[in-house]
Amino acid sequence: MTAGITVDPDSPVPAFEQIRQQVTALVAAGELQPGDRLPTVRQLASDLRLTPGTVSRAYQELERGGWVVTGRGAGTRIADPTPLGPDPAGIEAARQAIDRLSAGLLRAGLPGETVRELLLEAADRLGPR
Repeated sequence: MTAGITVDPDSPVPAFEQIRQQVTALVAAGELQPGDRLPTVRQLASDLRLTPGTVSRAYQELERGGWVVTGRGAGTRIADPTPLGPDPAGIEAARQAIDRLSAGLLRAGLPGETVRELLLEAADRLGPR
């Protein structure tokens, strides 16, 4: 059981970081809920054909970020509540996506102020955090 986690061996992103990013994305998408148990380090390492140290590092990073909790005998579980602060990698990915979107809208001929207003309207529709 890999909990929907995969690793691309050809990616320039280290395997531990791919695991970390996927777990945070699964939590953000609601596919992993607080209290859900992740596979053991050994099980996930075996499933993904990685060393246990690689998976252990991913779990340590997730725990440091407040995404998971690890308890002796309880395994690694999704933390409750999930982190209140945003994930820095997620913020950077969002920033890059917004930059690409904005550049495309400007290339399409929309004035900068219109692009700004559209982005603010979209943010308002999201509501308070």
